[in-house]
Amino acid sequence: MLIISIQSQVVHGHVGNSAAVHAMQAEGVNVAAVPTTLLSNHPRYPTLRGRVLDAELVADLLRGVEERDLVDEAAVLVTGYLGSPDNAVVIADFVERALSRNSKLVYLCDPVIGDDGRVYVADGILDVVRHRLLPAAHLITPNQFELELLSGVKIADTDGLRAAAAAIAAQRRIDAVATGCTLVDTPAGQVETILCADGQLSRFATPRLPIRPYGTGDLLTGLIAAHLAKGTAVEAAVRLAVETIFAVLVRTQQAGSAEMRLVPLPASGT
Repeated sequence: MLIISIQSQVVHGHVGNSAAVHAMQAEGVNVAAVPTTLLSNHPRYPTLRGRVLDAELVADLLRGVEERDLVDEAAVLVTGYLGSPDNAVVIADFVERALSRNSKLVYLCDPVIGDDGRVYVADGILDVVRHRLLPAAHLITPNQFELELLSGVKIADTDGLRAAAAAIAAQRRIDAVATGCTLVDTPAGQVETILCADGQLSRFATPRLPIRPYGTGDLLTGLIAAHLAKGTAVEAAVRLAVETIFAVLVRTQQAGSAEMRLVPLPASGT
């Protein structure tokens, strides 16, 4: 079982591959992790070192993935934060080659473009995600804002969510996992992750905790990918991923940590 995961990488904290790789490996899945950035930390901090990787380097790494025949071995291909418009094009080219080469490969696209009503990537990235990556995907994991932006449909209720997912999947079947959802009928004090598959919704609600560490979406996507790679059905994969994410958030809150606590603290005295 192998996952190819193309995302950001940081030295400190847990976003992108620095959130997803450990979780996927802990589920017993091998990971070929390709970085799009190499940064000291995520942008929440007052300083940021490192840089987005040059598209030439990212393309070279992806060629190496192909030369080692990893595309043939992989069960799932994941893309997340792309870093730059040039990287987005290089990665879209790779996705198309990979899907052509391995017809059994499942492509999971996390369209990391914004949150809380704000787009935080360049226009060129949004265009590539909308016109090249989403049409190639089998499963997407946008947050509610991203799903609204990409579909052009405002989501207030389940009908809106179905319409948004259908707008993206106009040409072929694409299942959508909408994260961080608050609909008109979402219970007070809760937040939902909602799977829309063939117009049918599966809703997974958890208590909304008073913390918002970065990287939860990256971790959720990685966990879903890991379960899919092991042959788990999509609905069960999402349910298991949501349960794990909530456990991580509870642990993070208890520790008073700004970063997700991916690994449980050792028992006292060990």
